[in-house]
Amino acid sequence: MSVTAVQFKPRKGDLKGSLDRLVVLADQAADGSRLVVLPEMAATGYVFRSRAAIDVVAEAAGGPTFEALAPIARRHRSWLVCGFPERDADKRFNSAMVIDPMGALRTVYRKTLLFVADELWADPGDSGYSVFDTDVGRLTVGICMDLNDDRFTEWLRSQRPDLCAFPTNWVEEHEPVWPYWQERIAGSSTTLVAANTYGWDESVLFSGRSAVLQHDRLLRGAFWAGDALVRYRPA
Repeated sequence: MSVTAVQFKPRKGDLKGSLDRLVVLADQAADGSRLVVLPEMAATGYVFRSRAAIDVVAEAAGGPTFEALAPIARRHRSWLVCGFPERDADKRFNSAMVIDPMGALRTVYRKTLLFVADELWADPGDSGYSVFDTDVGRLTVGICMDLNDDRFTEWLRSQRPDLCAFPTNWVEEHEPVWPYWQERIAGSSTTLVAANTYGWDESVLFSGRSAVLQHDRLLRGAFWAGDALVRYRPA
């Protein structure tokens, strides 16, 4: 069973061009992978200073990003998880869509623990955590700051999913990030599939280093910069 984390940096302000590039990488990643994870707010970039700013790019769960990615999931019979800014009536969420191998929207997870930059536009996530059975194992989703939340890590330890899809825009903190991620999932028996962005978005620097890892092993990892496919296939 192969899984792939896609490291990707969109061009801020070029949503169509960024989504087109993301689709190409997702298609390459899904060729031979049963699970593909794309970054948090993958096609839009992360830093938005107001509700008015996010409304330029926010979309419904079944919107353009889903429509672009669903055919890839269906063609390759893969699960795809992708972060996006969600518009739902008068609410806005930092969300991740889960697309099943038939190209259907299986679920939407809404980020529970918001980062300070999220609080400028996002409502607290109301989906709750969930785990569901798939043909690649028991799967759950967390987004970025959720991994800092003891409620989430305790839930991982109690539910013991096989895989945690982890779209993230992890900020560069000038400390090794893989050991920290490993520490946070210790005791859960989950494999974390972490898809990050990199480089600057306005005044915020992101750390790259997308990875597939367990609490005691780095299975695959990317460099700190550059688009990349981080693919892990057990021997």
